[in-house]
Amino acid sequence: MTGHRIYIYKRYERFWHWSQAALIIVLMLTGFEIHGVYSLMGFEDAVDLHTLTAWTLVVIWAFTIFWQFTTGEWRQYIPSLKNVTAMALYYTVGIFKEMPHPFRKTVVQKHNPLQRLAYLALLAFISPMIWGSGLLYLFYADWARLGLDQYLSLEVVALVHTLGAFMITAFFFIHVYLTTTGHTVFAHIKAMITGWEDVDEDPAAPAVRVKSPASRN
Repeated sequence: MTGHRIYIYKRYERFWHWSQAALIIVLMLTGFEIHGVYSLMGFEDAVDLHTLTAWTLVVIWAFTIFWQFTTGEWRQYIPSLKNVTAMALYYTVGIFKEMPHPFRKTVVQKHNPLQRLAYLALLAFISPMIWGSGLLYLFYADWARLGLDQYLSLEVVALVHTLGAFMITAFFFIHVYLTTTGHTVFAHIKAMITGWEDVDEDPAAPAVRVKSPASRN
């Protein structure tokens, strides 16, 4: 097989990816400090930075959801069970035997089946858990006025938020590991910086070639 390059990650997509990564790192660091794991800036400053970072991420997600639906990129996240077994076998066995990757990226199919399922779990389960509990935590002083104190316990909300945070942390480190599974250790990271992905030629599923990123968002 011969290889070629395709312009696969648009400018906003790359901005969203790296800004989200940076904000999640700050949330993890401040969150662990709030829980007393270590002390870098002090409890109150950690809480303030954690809250500010969370609201910033909410704003970026709101813009991203708008961008996804106006550009049609939301279709990239439609889950599929096709070839899930092949992907699981590749990540657990095949990658260590230098077997060929069972999935070929294209402009219209950027995520393999396992990635799609992982993003579905993130969006449908982990995100509501952590954002819902976070908002309840933030507005705890208003529970009595809203009548929520009759049904909610601060300890339970805190536990749910912490559980969601650990899930996000696990997702983050698994994601970082998987970025190293390209044809070189930094191939996927480079693609998310430049937008260009090096892919193998697959006659059965030809990719859309793009000569210049100038015409793309």
